[in-house]
Amino acid sequence: MEDITKQKHLKFKDIIAYSLGLFGFQAIVGLLFTYQAEFAGSILKSSVIVVAILILVAKIVSAAADPIVGNLIDRSKSKLGKFKSMIVYSILPLLITTVLIFVKVPFTGVGLYIWIFIISLIWSIAMTMADVPSQGIAAALTPNPTERTNVVSISNTAKQIGFSACAVIVPIVCLIVKGGSKVIVPKGEQDDAMISNEYLFAAVLTAVFGCVLLSLIPLINKERVTNTSSGTIGFKDMFAALKANKPFMLVIISYFLGFGRQMAMGIQVQTSTIIFGSQNLVVVLGIVTAVGSMISMAICPFLIKKLNEKKTYIILSVWGFAASIFSFIIGHFFFANPDVLVLKILFFASLFLIGLQFGAVTLMPMIMTADCVDAYEFETGKRMEGACYAILTLTIKVCLALGMAVGLVFVGASGYYDSLGSSEFSSKSKDIIFFAYTALPGILALLSIIPILKYDIVGEKKAKISTALAERRKED
Repeated sequence: MEDITKQKHLKFKDIIAYSLGLFGFQAIVGLLFTYQAEFAGSILKSSVIVVAILILVAKIVSAAADPIVGNLIDRSKSKLGKFKSMIVYSILPLLITTVLIFVKVPFTGVGLYIWIFIISLIWSIAMTMADVPSQGIAAALTPNPTERTNVVSISNTAKQIGFSACAVIVPIVCLIVKGGSKVIVPKGEQDDAMISNEYLFAAVLTAVFGCVLLSLIPLINKERVTNTSSGTIGFKDMFAALKANKPFMLVIISYFLGFGRQMAMGIQVQTSTIIFGSQNLVVVLGIVTAVGSMISMAICPFLIKKLNEKKTYIILSVWGFAASIFSFIIGHFFFANPDVLVLKILFFASLFLIGLQFGAVTLMPMIMTADCVDAYEFETGKRMEGACYAILTLTIKVCLALGMAVGLVFVGASGYYDSLGSSEFSSKSKDIIFFAYTALPGILALLSIIPILKYDIVGEKKAKISTALAERRKED
């Protein structure tokens, strides 16, 4: 019997197209996650805490779209491919709604909050139409689990960079747009806040750029693993299958417990302001953490090969806890003594060390979900990538929104907005925001290990499943 892990299915262009597609899509997601609340507060003059709550509610309400999209994918008979066809349908609504969110509308009061909620809800549904199939197609690109792990690792490194791309795009736009300004900084001679045209231009640029790259997935990639189940799968079957897929549920519970990792990205602009006195220097904060994150995802395949998925997740999460607590402690002393060179070096080094954990939250759930899809097909004969990735992307969306909401509550409690325009932030404000940026995500990362302790799709069991499915597909 030929070893399935030795078979090659993916070409270089497949990997590049898929990686660029995720990069473009995540550039859009990262823009909204980082700047939507700031735009609503500074340009639309709304309460950022209320906006954060509205976005969270919109994510929860739009949750109904996730199982619908997943079910439509699993039922699809499109000649283009069940994943690729849904991605094609998502591109135009995603582009339009991304731009509309950053339009300076003439509404005030209740009308303004209704607009923010409705456009956030529509965007969330459009995002789901792109997110579920773009993540789910990873399980269908190749039947080789080792090859799949490698492509997920490479593409999710691109995905992580894409999510942080706004930290580069927005400052560049601020320099280009005529009549614009740079940032709010709490100093005496600071520049003014970003103007509405800067936000809008950044949104148009990111939306067009992101959607063009996203279209590369349906244009170039192939779905090589077809659905081997018989008949159609209804909603009742789908939820019953998810309930029965215990390893997958452990992955989902773990992701929820670790939602604090999303919190850091949600308040990165505010954290940049308290550290550097500038919103646009978020690019420095983003790059320092992103380098560590990229290294983390690059080494994940090697760790998985030497250990397994379960042990790799646990090691990265424990590391994340230790690095986050270390960074918070160093940050406390650095804020009080910013001119001490040793503290400055340790501070930036600690931010880099935090990034080394992010393979656990960005990469491992994708790999584990694909393995859970295989395991369920092995046991039942039904392959349900659409259902599983719909639940995973729903989890990611809710955790992103929850992280933003909780993070902004900490920002509000710190007195951050009251201090803007004054000479300096207080030590208390800095400590509260930096606790939400570092220590709390680290604590929750440690908690996320608990469900993974029972995860068992690893080693010989995983190899047995992959080999059996390969033989079954040859017979079909």
